[in-house]
Amino acid sequence: MTATPEYSRACALSEVPAEGVIGVEVAGEPVAVVRAGGEVYALRDVCSHAEVPLSEGEVYDHTVECWLHGSCFDLRTGKPTGYRPPSRYPSIQSRSKATTCTSRSP
Repeated sequence: MTATPEYSRACALSEVPAEGVIGVEVAGEPVAVVRAGGEVYALRDVCSHAEVPLSEGEVYDHTVECWLHGSCFDLRTGKPTGYRPPSRYPSIQSRSKATTCTSRSP
């Protein structure tokens, strides 16, 4: 039997800007909560190239771009696009219901 994933409250949906990103902490982990194309995504809020917050970057075309070196990560998969940083961070399973964003650790 598969256990139901446990979700933790990340933020209010109203806190996440349209086509934007905010940084939050969930269960002691940094999480970037992103809204793009009407969907909400969550991924670890650390660029694998230089360990700076991805939530300080730009969001476009379902990617978030690190402000420091331009590393981009696909919001749907967590995989780097274009320039390849040394590793990737998986996206975190997320969901939004009415006014609350929740996420769970991978």
